[in-house]
Amino acid sequence: MLDIKRIREDFDNVKKSIESRGKGDYDIDRTIVLDDRRRDLLAEVEALKAKQNKESKRIPQMKKAGEDTTELMAELKELSAKISELDVQVAEVQKELRDLLLTIPNTPNPESPIGKDDSDNVEIRKWGEPRKFDFEHKAHWDLGTDLDILDFDRAAKLSGARFTVYKGMGARLERALINFMLNLHVEEQGYTEMITPFIVNRETMEGTGQLPKFEDDMYHLEETDQFLVPTAEVPLTNFRNQEIIDGDELPLYFTAYTPCFRKEAGSAGRDTRGLVRQHQFNKVEMVKVVKPETSYDELEKLTNDAEAVLQKLGLPYRVIVLSTGDTGFSAAKTYDIEVWMPSYGRYVEISSCSNTEDFQARRANIRFRRDAKAKPEFVHTLNGSGLAVGRTFAAILENYQNEDGSVTIPEALRGFMGCDRIEKK
Repeated sequence: MLDIKRIREDFDNVKKSIESRGKGDYDIDRTIVLDDRRRDLLAEVEALKAKQNKESKRIPQMKKAGEDTTELMAELKELSAKISELDVQVAEVQKELRDLLLTIPNTPNPESPIGKDDSDNVEIRKWGEPRKFDFEHKAHWDLGTDLDILDFDRAAKLSGARFTVYKGMGARLERALINFMLNLHVEEQGYTEMITPFIVNRETMEGTGQLPKFEDDMYHLEETDQFLVPTAEVPLTNFRNQEIIDGDELPLYFTAYTPCFRKEAGSAGRDTRGLVRQHQFNKVEMVKVVKPETSYDELEKLTNDAEAVLQKLGLPYRVIVLSTGDTGFSAAKTYDIEVWMPSYGRYVEISSCSNTEDFQARRANIRFRRDAKAKPEFVHTLNGSGLAVGRTFAAILENYQNEDGSVTIPEALRGFMGCDRIEKK
């Protein structure tokens, strides 16, 4: 959530930054109207309360002097009623202002390329060379079916389209990837492993920006007004919400595996085959809670941490910086990591690493204090996939396939798998 003080004091620049996303101004002008109304009401309330306080002190003096207080008591009663009425108006305006602020996205970082959509993203670097096959290579959905390690048809029978059953060595490979990623993040990169709830409340979803804008894409439990997590970013970022953190604790690095649940609203016809776009998928997430002055250095480190997974697996990838028009709602700056997928003949997103600056922290009220006498400040929060497990599974099948239909296991996973290849039974 944007700081209303920042909007008020630097309105033109904030509005220009929001408009650089290419999707309008999100009615940001109305924030000023509501804020002015709120401030006027508060000033009126304070003036009436000061008058009420002053006049109330006269009552004991008048009684002591034997004077009639009836008229003053009636005046104070009217004053009290007016204050109560204005308090209601203040609450209503404050709610309307907050509700509006919750729908306005973060301002993109000035270094993000200006653009309307993903066509304006800019490639930063590449790692590895896409494999050149000397045989007719297959897509991961065909490889998985032929090896009897993925079952899309029976998953559809159980749940519907865009669900998958992993079988035998497929289930083992998925589990191996999760364990490999978590071990790397914890043992080599300094993250604290967490196991979080897979169901969260509305406040938690609002804290990271999934609500209210993306509610249609979330799986909602209506009876309890709870949601299945779309990513571990949600519980990890909110883990210290409504708290003031001792500055000596920062930075905080968290990582967690969760299944992720998304309706994929608006994605009809996109990547309908295979593991790339599922309603339920596994992901290992990284979250950082840091001091503001370090957050962009931390973004570079976070991206490198995600890249390390692909490097150790020997999967070619590229890193791009997202344009303003493609940057996510809560993010100020985002790097996407895209893995090479032979079946697509292109790179496919496998991780997004974002700095949200204080946008999520304001929504979730996560602050820190530099020392005992310092005023609390909002932290900066960052998040990144480390990685989307199903897409990594798919990339391994496609990049490590052999002419005989088997799949070689990357060396980094062999200790988890207990074998060096997956073959037809």
